[in-house]
Amino acid sequence: MVATVIPRVARPPAADELTLADRDFVRLMLRGDSVIDWHRLSFADHAEVDRFLRLNEFDPESDSEMERFEDIRADAVDYLARAFAMAIPDEVAADLPARDLFLVASSTGPHQKWACVVLKVMHIIHHINGRQALLKVSVSDEIIFREIEMKVLQVVEQLRAAGAPLTEFEWSRKPRDSQITKLLAKKSTLAASIYDKLRFRLIVPQYADIVPMLATLARQLIPFNYIVPGESVNQLVELRDVLGPDATGSAAAREIPFNEFSGPEYRIINFVADLPLRLERLLPKGESLPELSHVVFVLTEFQVCDKQTSIRNESGASSHEAYKARQHERVRMRLFRDKDDPLLPD
Repeated sequence: MVATVIPRVARPPAADELTLADRDFVRLMLRGDSVIDWHRLSFADHAEVDRFLRLNEFDPESDSEMERFEDIRADAVDYLARAFAMAIPDEVAADLPARDLFLVASSTGPHQKWACVVLKVMHIIHHINGRQALLKVSVSDEIIFREIEMKVLQVVEQLRAAGAPLTEFEWSRKPRDSQITKLLAKKSTLAASIYDKLRFRLIVPQYADIVPMLATLARQLIPFNYIVPGESVNQLVELRDVLGPDATGSAAAREIPFNEFSGPEYRIINFVADLPLRLERLLPKGESLPELSHVVFVLTEFQVCDKQTSIRNESGASSHEAYKARQHERVRMRLFRDKDDPLLPD
């Protein structure tokens, strides 16, 4: 079995120990923004950069993987020159190691903007390469989901051992019947729009533990750059109250994706990440990797809330049974084109 490149887990941060980078990452999780809209990063040193690279399944100590990272930078610079006739400064385009662009993008120097531009394109190219690489190998969902589960379980067990505030942890795969029901109930009937085929739920003891847990996940498991934009639901955390006055926006300031089948009192933090997975974990021993990428991506849903909220979510109109009943009623209405179906045209 090939082990993933997981950063060594340290003690989870307390709420008053969150770094600027932690705050940025948590805000991205809660708001469902896109890193393509960011104008500055907040990496303090090479140690933070290397931890982030490992989250993205790049080993900073591997010459071959750092060469691949340099190739992605060269591809990004070439794209910007071809598509937009941009003349990227030599320092950013080639002279500095690509690994150092994260620090330049976090600085106030003359090349800060250019480093951000190149990193944004690198982010997209790496994602496209990973998606294409997965199409070139014949691997079942069963194998892919198993490896993601093992990756997440390994990190969660390390977090528990390090003292992370975690009361309950569970994971599930959406059964095929549930996928069919969900698509019948939604306006969109594309299977690609199901983001919760694989779901992990983490319950922390107290409300005050939510943000430290999110920051810990961003440090140890989930690369903030692969949070899926527009798919975050934050019904619990007020950003200014928890992250301080420097937090831009709030839970109420942005429209929350609405799930019409949830109960009126149901509350959760929910986001989707395209988790990177080393391709060698999926292939038979000795099989060569595609040239495009050594990393593939798997859409994974995460839910986080405190214990008290979790208990409320499992009672009355907020319970899962009530949710499924409302969803099933909608499917019946659509299948028989009931006149009361709100999705029917006027």
